[in-house]
Amino acid sequence: QVQLVESGGGLVQPGGSLRLSCAASGSIFSIGTMGWFRQATEKGRELVATITSGGSPNYADSVKGRFTISRDNAKNTVYLQMNSLKPEDTAVYYCWAVTNMNYWGQGTQVTVSS
Repeated sequence: QVQLVESGGGLVQPGGSLRLSCAASGSIFSIGTMGWFRQATEKGRELVATITSGGSPNYADSVKGRFTISRDNAKNTVYLQMNSLKPEDTAVYYCWAVTNMNYWGQGTQVTVSS
C-alpha cells in the first residue's frame, strides 16, 4: 500500500505561481512513475505531468513551458512548480503513483482568479 498526501494548493492571480508537493509513504520501494492529474468542475480527470523513477518528465501540451515536475527520491516526494498560471488551470490537482496498482492522493484545490 502507498499513501499520497498533497499540499500547496490555493488561490492565486493569473500570471502567478504555486508549488504543489506530494509526499509518499508506505510501500515506497515499489513506486515507479509518479505524477499529477487535474479535474476541473464538470470535466474529466486529465494528465498534467508525470516523471519516471529515473527523472524523465512528460507534460501535457497545455502546461508545457509553464509547469515543471520534479522528484526527490530521498524524500519520497514529487513536486509540481506551476508558473504563468491561467484561469483555465483552475482544478483539483491529484497526485498519482504507480506500483502494480494506481494510487491517488486526496486532491488539492488550485484556483486561478483575479
